[in-house]
Amino acid sequence: MNMKRLSYLAGLLGLATAIALVVHEGWFTICDAINHAGWALLWLLPFHALPLLLDVVGWRTLLAPRDPERRATIPVLFWIATIREASNRLLPVANIGGEIIGIRLVKWRGINGAVAAASVVIEVLLTLVNQYLFTALGIVLLIELTRNISTFSSVITALIASLPLPIFLIVLLRHGKVFSRLESFAEKVLGGRSRLTELIDGSRLDLEVRALYSQPARLLAACAWQFLGFVTGSFESWLALRLLGYPIGVADAIAIEAVTQALRHIIFVVPAGLGVQEGGLVLFGSMIGLPPEASIALSLVKRMREVAFGVPALISWQWAEARRLRAGWRNTAPSGLSNTRDV
Repeated sequence: MNMKRLSYLAGLLGLATAIALVVHEGWFTICDAINHAGWALLWLLPFHALPLLLDVVGWRTLLAPRDPERRATIPVLFWIATIREASNRLLPVANIGGEIIGIRLVKWRGINGAVAAASVVIEVLLTLVNQYLFTALGIVLLIELTRNISTFSSVITALIASLPLPIFLIVLLRHGKVFSRLESFAEKVLGGRSRLTELIDGSRLDLEVRALYSQPARLLAACAWQFLGFVTGSFESWLALRLLGYPIGVADAIAIEAVTQALRHIIFVVPAGLGVQEGGLVLFGSMIGLPPEASIALSLVKRMREVAFGVPALISWQWAEARRLRAGWRNTAPSGLSNTRDV
């Protein structure tokens, strides 16, 4: 079974799990909680912009040395970040399509492709590091809140077992020639230079990645901005549950957000974490005294926010692509017309 089929199967199973949880906990009970919050839930949309903005500041920190003219400003990068997030959350792109789109959009600002790609590669790597740190914080908080470490043994074991992967990636990107070798491999497969190998530009990309590695203070600053974004993002759960009529403490919100994200990270094969997010919130929410229907309502509210925040971003991207395409047609039209007259 190839990866694509496995992803589809996992998605169907996840969707079935999510539906089963909703049916089991009672659709009308969940709807009552959402109706209790009403239009106030729309506050989640502008609130989500804050953690995303903190991530963008970290991204800008990585790009700054190669963009002294500030062509890729914070507002521009924020727009691109919304598209990256929406693509990874709402489109079947295996959680990497958004990064490729992001690189393309940064290049529109006149930034070299290898520079843009290196900033995204390092940003994704830092996100992986912060995911581990944030999960560790969540587990510590849950252990403190529940006084029960045995419940989290499986999560802790899974995280420790997967820890060698980011360590390996960090070392490989720092000392290896990953992208140069990928470029050479692509040339062998495709029988020579092609548009794909030109886009990879492996040697330049390896140099740009190592250049970022040589600036530990900059990496640390970007990592700190990202981690702050992780923590701030957990307040979405705090605010949503308060609006739904199930107020919890700040530590509770950080804890369940961290471990639920960790569960989605571990079971990454399921698209959009269907069923995984719902099951994780029910499981970990019950540990802090949150009723199952509240956890399901929280998950549905989160998904509604993803759609309401992400769809406009995707529409704006398509509009920008169409506008750029039309501009290209206008620029090539005169030469085409003159050639027609010559014939």
